[in-house]
Amino acid sequence: MAIDKSKARRGSRRIRERTLLLTAAVGGSLGAWIAMRTRRHKTKNAAFYAGIPLMFVVHAGLLVYWLSR
Repeated sequence: MAIDKSKARRGSRRIRERTLLLTAAVGGSLGAWIAMRTRRHKTKNAAFYAGIPLMFVVHAGLLVYWLSR
């Protein structure tokens, strides 16, 4: 998120939204959520605004399930 925000300010090639979402889905949802809030990046895009916190909840639930077994 921070790199994409920097690229957006400079006007250079950006990171695809699909790549950012995929990275969050693979396990980086907490980092993506923190970066969204601290860098104020992608906060108005519905896929990120709703999707990243939802991914985090799913990841946290899976972690709790896995640790409780």
